Amino acid sequence: MATERAELTKLCSSRNWSKAIRILDKLLAKSCSIQDICNRAFCYSQLELHKHVVKDCDKALQLDPNLLRAYILKGNALSALGRKEEALLIWEEGHKIAVDESNESTDIKQLLELEELLSSVKLSQQQQCTITEDTSVDTPPCDTKVVISEDRVVDTKTVICDDHSTDSSGSDGPTSPTESQTKETNEGNSEEGETGEKKEVSLSISTNKKMVEFCKNPSGGETIKLDRKLFVTNFSSKTKSISLDLRLSRGIAQVNEGNYNQAISIFDQILRETPTYPEALIGRGTAYAFQRELDSAIADFTKAIQSNPSAAEAWKRRGQARAALGEFGEAIEDLSKALQYEPNSPDVLHERGIVNFKFKDYNSAVEDLCACVKRDKKNSSAHTYLGLSLAAIGEHEKAETEHLLAIKLDQNFLDSWAHLAQLYLDLANSEKALQYLDKVLIIDGRFAKAYHLRGLLYHGMGQHRTAIKDLSVALTIEGSNIECLYLRASCYHAIGEYKSAAKDYDAVLDLELDSVDKFVLQCLAFYQKEIALYTASKVNFEFSQFNIDDDIDPLFKEYWCKRLHPKYVCEKVYRQPPLRISLKGGRLNKQEFRFTKHQISLLQAADNIGKRIQYNCPGFLHNRRQYRMAGLAAIEIAQKVSKHWRVLRNAKKNGKPIKKKDKLGLASLNRGGSGCSTSGPSAGTTTYSSVEERGVSVHSLPWQDIYSIAVKWRQISEPCDPVVWVNKLSEEFNSGFGSHTPMLLGQAKVVRYYPNYQRTLDTAKTIILNSKYVTNAEDRLVDLSGKLDKIKSASSCFDLYNLVGENFWVSTTCDSMAYEGKKLEGTRITTQMTDKIGFDFAIRTPCTPSRWEEYDEELAFAWEALCVAYSGDLFASHDLNMLNIVKDAILRLTYYWYNFMPLSRGSAAVGYTVMLGLLLAANMEVTTSIPPGVQVDWEAILSPNSETFIEAVKQWMYPSIKMNRFWKDHADVSMVFNTTGSVVAALSSYDN
Repeated sequence: MATERAELTKLCSSRNWSKAIRILDKLLAKSCSIQDICNRAFCYSQLELHKHVVKDCDKALQLDPNLLRAYILKGNALSALGRKEEALLIWEEGHKIAVDESNESTDIKQLLELEELLSSVKLSQQQQCTITEDTSVDTPPCDTKVVISEDRVVDTKTVICDDHSTDSSGSDGPTSPTESQTKETNEGNSEEGETGEKKEVSLSISTNKKMVEFCKNPSGGETIKLDRKLFVTNFSSKTKSISLDLRLSRGIAQVNEGNYNQAISIFDQILRETPTYPEALIGRGTAYAFQRELDSAIADFTKAIQSNPSAAEAWKRRGQARAALGEFGEAIEDLSKALQYEPNSPDVLHERGIVNFKFKDYNSAVEDLCACVKRDKKNSSAHTYLGLSLAAIGEHEKAETEHLLAIKLDQNFLDSWAHLAQLYLDLANSEKALQYLDKVLIIDGRFAKAYHLRGLLYHGMGQHRTAIKDLSVALTIEGSNIECLYLRASCYHAIGEYKSAAKDYDAVLDLELDSVDKFVLQCLAFYQKEIALYTASKVNFEFSQFNIDDDIDPLFKEYWCKRLHPKYVCEKVYRQPPLRISLKGGRLNKQEFRFTKHQISLLQAADNIGKRIQYNCPGFLHNRRQYRMAGLAAIEIAQKVSKHWRVLRNAKKNGKPIKKKDKLGLASLNRGGSGCSTSGPSAGTTTYSSVEERGVSVHSLPWQDIYSIAVKWRQISEPCDPVVWVNKLSEEFNSGFGSHTPMLLGQAKVVRYYPNYQRTLDTAKTIILNSKYVTNAEDRLVDLSGKLDKIKSASSCFDLYNLVGENFWVSTTCDSMAYEGKKLEGTRITTQMTDKIGFDFAIRTPCTPSRWEEYDEELAFAWEALCVAYSGDLFASHDLNMLNIVKDAILRLTYYWYNFMPLSRGSAAVGYTVMLGLLLAANMEVTTSIPPGVQVDWEAILSPNSETFIEAVKQWMYPSIKMNRFWKDHADVSMVFNTTGSVVAALSSYDN
């Protein structure tokens, strides 16, 4: 050790700081001496490696809080990093200790040095006050990144930010639905040059048209910021250290100035002399990374690691590069290795937390980011990513706190504003979402992501025209933003501006893409354009002729629902004519939006009825367009069913079967689609005991016709949603296409449906305990009779999976109404492991032909029971207590519909809309909203029989039901809004 001490003295005398640091590393590995820590901090300061200075000073102060030298060095380093206020606080803290009477070992020289530093700072503040106010510039607001989709994967499009300019940098393509953009705030990672000007360099890297970026971005994106600290390792060079330090410093300066080729040339010269010199390898690797040559960058970082396996910076940089390539598992391994050599490093914890978030390992992300902010409380990026991670695992209040704290730390940090607004949007808190989006646009009126988010919010609220305005502003800033283009196209589509919709869909299809998520949008744009062309061709035809289920090819609909590549569809399916031909059938004229008093009265009534479909649960936005859709559909159903029941009543009263002309008259008014009497034979196959009595309703108005009215309104109201009858898909229907509603996706708790998790888990446990088996992914039974006690005590789907040992499902059952003692297959509760870090815990509804036939019989039986109940002695009754039989019959029909789930999506809204319409047909109006936390479709799915469902719903619904015949004062909906164009206008008029 004496020899090493002598060599250390010699190296410091010759100003060979790099080698001196290596000697000190060796000494500290053997014995942790406070003096050696301070000596190493001083050597770092001579190389301008200020962040390393801060770290060493913190270590020294942990060992001796009264060490004045550490306060001096740390304050100098913070000042050099541009963190002047923190430097002043550190010096003041040191001075307070120095003058403390209880401190008997104060170094007078260091005390005077502290006083000199403090006085110079205060003098400088007085002299430069005016100049500072005029010239100090915060990090400028830059393009910021926001999370959109329920899977929460965050990629970035980043920008270079320094004190003077904001230039875009990144992929040539636009962002995807799950992508957004980030703002650089590199406070604490910047270096000062000789002029004192703060230098900040951030990076976005892409290769092969795929956005790939480093994970180093304190403000929440995936970027790398280069500073001189990355060149410190334990390598002992054989060349002249002073010369190497100078050339290394020049190389760093070139990278910081963006002269990457020149930097690489300097590092090349060093590496020709010393091929394994790790500092130069890390420097060149970083320059390569800035040039988006990630493979070369990773190769250099790997060589640096091979040269010195304990070079934490090399492990960290390679982890960043691998994360930028999407190699999250390998990135986490590298960053974990870096933490072995830099334990509890806030920088590395921050980076690994971000990578864990992107890897969807949200629990690990929370752990890392909590540890990071504990040590670096002012890291706004760590707080906002912690907020994102907490939101993903359902800790929404804590997530809100973290986002607000990030905003408090940096008002100009656009990421935090956007992420907070996204959180409120996910929770369906539209007021707060709008509040924060408005605020962030005051800070930066050209923040494209805020306009996109606000457009997304307005779209979710059914205000499509308002959404178009915001999306158009966003597209003036980012003309190739695929998310904005697709969303604006769908808004134009919904309000009947088909030419503009087709133009935007084409723009989406023409973009060059760099991610799978964006490609999915392109596929959807293809299908949506075809539907827009089809709808345009039906504008001036009767709404009854708008029939997606029968007119559109089954293969097309299946690929549309599954979001598959349209290449095969293009080859096999008839394409819609071009727009100019589609529009020959007529355009949506302005007069369509001019309504008579009777039409306005009808729309107002529809709005009042339709708002009753709203779920008062997190994640369900209040959508005025959907309210109007549901209200108009409910009134039309009431009008059709009331007429049908009157015919049945008259037939019974007269004691004779219905006349043929009456049957045809009812059928001619039908505006349904799949399964309707006007579009083909009924799917019903039930044999009834009384053909004369029951045959009337089967042939004149079967249950499918009732629900098809609501289905068509749902289809036209939001064309982004592929709402189709599953039995009208291709032959693949035989393989069991069905709905999938997850409560847990990996570790992410789905905002809308996770509240049903515990009840669903308890239902699954009950089924297992009763049946003593589950079914695995290969549809084989797995006997669990020996594990029932452990099943009973299982508290999570994780526990159940461990007991079963593989992916599995169990099925709920529904007691049959048509056949006593028969049980129907209800909904499958599935548990699947995903990537060894979480589970897909969901309900799935298979719609096989055999299951379809069973539920068709049940619904036909339930519908006939309702018709018999109301068309008899209770017809036109005003006694609500006597009408309980009718109410129960309507809920029973609704119960089987919800368990059937025969639509690709939208079954919940359609089911409740039909229920409201049937009650209206019996002159009963529901005057209350659905209680908070209640999702009626889930009540049905998790109820073993219709009586359990009825008991659950009647408690809050029946007391609110009032007798009301107001709807009969309105004209027939199918006559007032008889064309497809008039229906579109009716749905879009309130937002005009």
